[in-house]
Amino acid sequence: MKKLLREFFKGIGSENPIFRLILGLCPALAVSTSVVNGLGMGIAATFVLLGSNIIISLVRKSIPDQIRIPCFIVIIATFVTIVELMMKAYAPELSKSLGIFVPLIVVNCMVLGRAEAFACREGVLASTLDALGMGVGFTLALLLISAIRELLGNGTLLGFLILKSFDPVLYLVLAPGALLVIGLLIGGINFLSSKRRSA
Repeated sequence: MKKLLREFFKGIGSENPIFRLILGLCPALAVSTSVVNGLGMGIAATFVLLGSNIIISLVRKSIPDQIRIPCFIVIIATFVTIVELMMKAYAPELSKSLGIFVPLIVVNCMVLGRAEAFACREGVLASTLDALGMGVGFTLALLLISAIRELLGNGTLLGFLILKSFDPVLYLVLAPGALLVIGLLIGGINFLSSKRRSA
């Protein structure tokens, strides 16, 4: 049980996709201009991770090694298509806002990496917890980045004006601003981790 819980929590902490493994940066840079976009992308990626990890774990023994990666991509693409169609049907504004970055989940290193490094080697329960942990970690990282960028770049949070007498730093809503925020957050997390280890 302890091992299974570790599989879940590693995605949030020690193996966070954005802050530790530096994976999935393309959508993190592009869609993290608002908290709503960050949450939408996080939920979409978590759904794809969860579905693909479970299916790959179930069929892993019947997939020949020579065609393993193409099979993984087909499975991942199936779940991405489901997410994309659901978004277009039930959240058209979010779908329009996220644009091409939802279909690009198919080639997201984080999703394919979990399939290759974990789901094809472990059982269904461990793969499910791994996917949930990575998905939650990815979503939390996106929410943090999005909140900082939206608050300081627009003065809003979830679309509501928060900082009234504040000149927004418009640079932060552009892609270079995302790189700056992510870099500072990674640096801060590494600094705190090194302090904790040396204490």
